[in-house]
Amino acid sequence: MGKELSEMTLEELWELFPIILKEHNTDYKNWYEIEKQRLLSFIDKKSIIRINHIGSSAVKGLISKPTVDILLEVDNKSNIEQLKDTLLNNGWLLMSSQKKPYMSMAFNKGYTKEGFAEKVYHLHVRYYDDWNELYFRDYLIQHEEVANEYGKLKLRLLEKYEHNRDGYTDAKSDFILKYTKKAKEEYGDKYSPRHL
Repeated sequence: MGKELSEMTLEELWELFPIILKEHNTDYKNWYEIEKQRLLSFIDKKSIIRINHIGSSAVKGLISKPTVDILLEVDNKSNIEQLKDTLLNNGWLLMSSQKKPYMSMAFNKGYTKEGFAEKVYHLHVRYYDDWNELYFRDYLIQHEEVANEYGKLKLRLLEKYEHNRDGYTDAKSDFILKYTKKAKEEYGDKYSPRHL
């Protein structure tokens, strides 16, 4: 029968869910749209400020984990506990939750005791703000040479960090911060709540 995911150690989870990189799948955009509509169907619309497809699967042609990352930004008056319960009752699993330095909850869908399902999602829930992921995504979309460089970096890191998600993420951070900074210089504060 096997252990439930909640009973597994971090090492067991990393073994079951290794870093996998695949060529871009044009269906990612459709997977995002379908899941976005599902979220809109059961979350109080007054709570939702903005929903975006983020991460490498949002960048056409970029090698990525076969995972659709969604950033759900909610009003800071939202009932976070109620929102968490609503997501849990609609098939999402809570991966992590924090209140400081900012409110952030991470959920997933498509992780099973047997490994990955066909469609895998990560849902990042935060208050509405000026998030780096939006700038980095846009910069990669508009600068193909940087996206290609990022893809090569990820392939190099895969060899070392296939079963260490935290190490893989940390090893990409300097690259991401460098180009997020360039994006903010190029785009100004395009995603800042003060300017929308």
